Amino acid sequence: MAGAKVSDLPLRVASAAVMLAVAGGALWLGGWWFDTLVALVALTCFAELARLVVKATPSLLWRIAGIAAGALYVALATRALIMLEREMIVGILALVIATDVGAYASGRSIGGPKIAPKISPSKTWAGLGGGMLAAALVTVALFYSNVGARALGELRVMTGVAFALGALLAVLAQAGDFLESWLKRKAGVKDSSRLIPGHGGVFDRVDGLLPVAIVAAELWYRGHP
Repeated sequence: MAGAKVSDLPLRVASAAVMLAVAGGALWLGGWWFDTLVALVALTCFAELARLVVKATPSLLWRIAGIAAGALYVALATRALIMLEREMIVGILALVIATDVGAYASGRSIGGPKIAPKISPSKTWAGLGGGMLAAALVTVALFYSNVGARALGELRVMTGVAFALGALLAVLAQAGDFLESWLKRKAGVKDSSRLIPGHGGVFDRVDGLLPVAIVAAELWYRGHP
């Protein structure tokens, strides 16, 4: 098994590089390039989510309800990513990546009790804490990179707000991950699809991004009426 993981590493790295190049290029070009990419990702993600719901639910009524809820879930995240400004999208992506990296690093190095072993056996409380800390620090860094000249007292308050917001969004990212893990468990599959070599499906890659985009957009719109 270990040998299989090692031999799979070059494929995973190559796939990740391609995904990063495509996403980064579309974000840099902006306009219809980015909107088209978001739409394609959203449609593929919804198709994978619907497939999981069908496999996970024996009742037709529950299938219809699950697919409808999934459609709304993906649509709200899609709207958020299309409507938000480029800098905000970069910040959201940075936060989600930081959450994943922080959770992986602290979970592997510290270990400890699992959060919900029947849903996601690899997720630990230490990993959640590490993801929250990493996301909080990234959010504070993004805040200071965009802040102008402000009073020291206001900066202290806003730093605390940014730290708390980053930690909260990290919890949402992990919740999105747990939601997909639960669906995959119910459906009896390992990945949402085999579309991306070495990485599973599109839903596997954006499960944490969806709830963060929705909530971040809502907070942004409320702060900028």
